[in-house]
Amino acid sequence: MTVVADLHNHSCLSPCGDLENSPGALCRRAAELGISMLGLTDHNSARNCPAFEETCRREGIIPVFGTETTTREEVHILSLFGTVREALDWGDWIYQRLPDFRHDPEKFGDQAVVDADENILDFEERYLIPAIDASIEEIAEETLRRGGLIIPAHIDRTATSIASQLGFLPDQRFSALEVTRLPPPFDTRGHTLICDSDAHFLDDMGKRTFSFEISPGDPSPFAALARVLREGAVRLSITAPA
Repeated sequence: MTVVADLHNHSCLSPCGDLENSPGALCRRAAELGISMLGLTDHNSARNCPAFEETCRREGIIPVFGTETTTREEVHILSLFGTVREALDWGDWIYQRLPDFRHDPEKFGDQAVVDADENILDFEERYLIPAIDASIEEIAEETLRRGGLIIPAHIDRTATSIASQLGFLPDQRFSALEVTRLPPPFDTRGHTLICDSDAHFLDDMGKRTFSFEISPGDPSPFAALARVLREGAVRLSITAPA
């Protein structure tokens, strides 16, 4: 079975995203685009993952649950899990380390928690964008300890990336590295590369994807994802310039 994956997307919970980006809207758009595995990775929170699970089920999409966390070094990093419970527990770990800055929706946009039918359940009152009080190393180790996948986001961007903040790849057990273009900006030390849309608006979905094969021996789609990242058995939708 061939899977087309886009693991980095934001819902209406992320203040920099569009309020129209409900989990349901994301899943419907993914189905239109032929994306079969979709990740929800709001900034520093997993509170829309329960609705995302239900809407993925309705649309026949394989869900991956997680966050895009801002590290102490101001690097964005994806923590991905196979179940809602794992993602929510992870979100609690993040929330304990998130600065208690009150969110100003007039300046930064709403942070809406919704259900699968797009009813607003709550507005997150703590601003979700700031760096949490944890390093890349601490976040990576804690994600892996919980059985998740740890992937530095958009490593080649000029802000909030490993390239912009560090200029080199730290010696960590990353599950993969996310790029937006090829070639990568530094020696990736053999890590598997993936590419995702990092969509904050529905029109941005699917602009970068990767694909892989699930085999009969894989116990679950998430286990298959972990395996192909270990093996480097993925195909990117982007190519290096000639």
